[in-house]
Amino acid sequence: MPIIQVHLLQGRSRDAKRRFAREATELVCRCLDVKPEQVRIIFSEMEREDYAISGVLAADWDKTADN
Repeated sequence: MPIIQVHLLQGRSRDAKRRFAREATELVCRCLDVKPEQVRIIFSEMEREDYAISGVLAADWDKTADN
């Protein structure tokens, strides 16, 4: 049973996650030869203050020119 974990910054719409789940399931079924009911997808959303790249919080990205 494939289990896909997806970590996202908060803010994606339900429709976007629904679309991702549908398309990711189709891809996994084709690549791994499994049935859709065997595929599990877990979305974990993070607040922008809980993620950083190169020491800069995502909450601060709009304040820096490099991101």
